[in-house]
This record gives sequence, C-alpha cells and structure tokens, in this order.
Amino acid sequence: MSAQVLNADPAEIEKFDALAGRFWDPKGEWWPLHALNPTRLGYVARAYPLAGARVLDVGCGGGLLAEALAGAGARTTGIDLSPALLKTAELHALETGVEVEYLQISAEAHALTHVGAYDLVTCMEMLEHVPDPASVLNALATLVRPGGTVVVSTLNRTPQAFLTAIVGAEYVARVLPKGTHEYSRFLKPSEIGQGARAAGLVVADVAGLAMNPLTREFSLSTNVSVNYLMRLVRPA
Repeated sequence: MSAQVLNADPAEIEKFDALAGRFWDPKGEWWPLHALNPTRLGYVARAYPLAGARVLDVGCGGGLLAEALAGAGARTTGIDLSPALLKTAELHALETGVEVEYLQISAEAHALTHVGAYDLVTCMEMLEHVPDPASVLNALATLVRPGGTVVVSTLNRTPQAFLTAIVGAEYVARVLPKGTHEYSRFLKPSEIGQGARAAGLVVADVAGLAMNPLTREFSLSTNVSVNYLMRLVRPA
C-alpha cells in the first residue's frame, strides 16, 4: 500500500523508530513530551472522567500518555505505526505493571472495526506528522461513541511556533533532533476546527500550552500561538 493510502510518511516513522530506545529518558530527546505529559493528562482528565472509561490513544509512541491514562483508571488502548516505539511501550508497561493494550495499526484501519468503541480518544502531537490530517480526524470521530470526547494537540502554523519548535528547539538549544518538525505541516486551530466539524465533531474548547524556560514546566495558557490542545465532542 502507498504511504498516502496508509496516511503515513515512511520517513516520519523511520525518524521516530531511530529514537525509540531513548523514549523513556526524561533528559533525552523526548524530554518535551515528559514535561508536557502532566499538563496534557490534566486537560484530558477534565475533558472526560477517566476512571473506567474506554480510552484510545492514537499515535501513542512509546506509551507516555497511554500509561498515565491507564494509571488514572482508564481501560486504555494505544495505537501507532512505529514498531520500535510500540515495542518500547510494551516493555515499559511490563516493567511498571500498567495494563495497556498496544496495536500497530493506523487510526483509519482501526476505525473500520471499532466504530463508536471508545468513550474518549486522544491524539497528541501526531496530526502535524501525517499527510492527511483530515483523514485522521474522520477516524477519530468514527472511533468515539456518540456523546464521547476527542482531545487533540498539535503545533500552530505561526512565526512564533517556527521560532520556538524549529529554530529554538532544533537548532539553537538542540533539545530536539534536526528535522523533527516541518513547518508546512503545522496546523492552525481554524483548520483543525474545520476538519473536526466536517467529521461531525463539535469544538468545545481550545487551550494553549506555555513553558517556563527556567523550570521547563508546562501549563495551560490562553495563548495558542505555539502548542495548543483542543477538546472535541461527538454529539449524542
């Protein structure tokens, strides 16, 4: 199958496969995700009660958010197309004793057999890495049950995001490998909103993410010019 049919870029998968072994090192290349995770989890927990919920984490990577969701009481499944990251996630879950089901499958393929199967679907920092974000949004809308919630996060296509996520993080501070992000793939909130509405979802909330440069801690913000989270609801 072609990369477009799969809605995946093989170069992107190879890029993340190469870094999989260091995924759980909070001081390594993945430290921004480790720093982001508590704030993301808090936002998700406010969006939908996690205890006993059926939750799907799309683009789960090495399992950082998926494990946190499971630790909060959710019945969690994580899906990704990176075999190395999924193996890392599985091994870490065995070490920690956290129960998460991991599957190597795309959101679109999973949606074919899991229509309305989840109370909550999350998709963090993935939409800017796929050729067709609208296709993913359609899959998310199919996977969540009527009355359920979808939470996505991505990077805004603004000069501030370019300076922060690419120039600053990849070339100046070098906290991310060069080539991690492509500016042309960043997505404005209006574009996510348009795709969500076309998929039958309602935009319920948008929140920015801000980082304290001294502590490297993230918090929610009204400024969506760099990173942002969006809560979407499928009408009952």
